[in-house]
Amino acid sequence: MVAKESAKMATREEIKKTKKPKKEQEEKVQSKIKGIRIRLIPIWVRILLVLIFMAASALAGLVIGYGVIGKGNPEDVLNKSTWQHIIDLVEKE
Repeated sequence: MVAKESAKMATREEIKKTKKPKKEQEEKVQSKIKGIRIRLIPIWVRILLVLIFMAASALAGLVIGYGVIGKGNPEDVLNKSTWQHIIDLVEKE
């Protein structure tokens, strides 16, 4: 009985050893395929888009915050006098 179990274990180990190289070879081929990547949008365009979207979202947040939540005129956010007034309020404290 013990001999059969050791024979089974040996065959299992042999099977594992034979399967490993195949898996390793497949992984190497897949990693080579994954390594080759064609970018549709260049990195500098992506960075530029991120900066544009950040500026647009900041502007939208200012307009919503000042116009809707603060109940002011949303166009006043773009005026220099509004920002000067806010700076004066902060510096007086």
